[in-house]
Amino acid sequence: MLEMWGVQAYYGNIQALKDISLSVQAGEIVTLIGANGAGKSTTLMTISSVVAVRAGSISFEGQDITKMSTDRVVGLGITQVPEGRMIFPALTVLENLRMGGYLRKDRDGLKEDEEHAFQLFPILKERRRQHGGTLSGGEQQMLAIARALMARPRLLLLDEPSLGLAPIVVENIFEVIAQINAEGTTILLVEQNAQMALQVAHRGYVLETGRVTMSGTSSELLADPKVREAYLGMD
Repeated sequence: MLEMWGVQAYYGNIQALKDISLSVQAGEIVTLIGANGAGKSTTLMTISSVVAVRAGSISFEGQDITKMSTDRVVGLGITQVPEGRMIFPALTVLENLRMGGYLRKDRDGLKEDEEHAFQLFPILKERRRQHGGTLSGGEQQMLAIARALMARPRLLLLDEPSLGLAPIVVENIFEVIAQINAEGTTILLVEQNAQMALQVAHRGYVLETGRVTMSGTSSELLADPKVREAYLGMD
C-alpha cells in the first residue's frame, strides 16, 4: 500500500531523515519506534507532504505521491492524527468531527460515520455540544482520532496517540486502534510507548537519528535484546 525509498528530508540545513526506506501492506499495523528526535514524526509528515522530500520517493497504492500537495494526499485516502492532537478548541466536538469529513459529499455516509465515532468513543457523544478546548487530554485524543476517521482513510497515520495520557486511557486508545484496524483501516503508528506499540502492531521499524536501523515482526522486535534494553526498559 505504502512504500518509501531512500527518503531524505531537512529542516533548514538540518537533515532529519537519511535514506528512510519502509513499506506498509494493506491491512497491517506497522509501528515506528525510536528515541525523541529519531525522525519518526518527520517520516509521517513527509508522507502527508507537510515536510518536503529532498531525495527519494514515496508511493501509495502504486501512485507516486512524493511531490503531491497535502490536500491531494488526503484525497487519496491518507489521513494523519498529529502529535499533540491539534483539535479545533473553539469548535464543538460535533463540529470537529464534521471538519474531518470536509472533502466528502455523501451526507448519509457522514451521519453514519458520526454514529460510528460515538460507538468507538461513547464519551464523545456525551460531550458532542462541548467545545473541543474544554475536553480532557484523553478526550481530545479520542476526538482527534475520530475526526481523522471521518475522512474514511485507507491509511491512518497516528503520531504519539498515548502522549501525556493516563495508563487506563492509553489502554482504551490502543483497544480502539486495534478495532479500527480489524474493521479494515491500515495504520502506520508512531509511538514512544514501544511496548504498547509492538503489542498491537504486526511489524515495526526502529529509527535512530533519521535512519532505519532494524525491522521485523513485532514478536521479533519484542524479543530482540537491543530493543528490550533501549526501548522496553528490560535486560
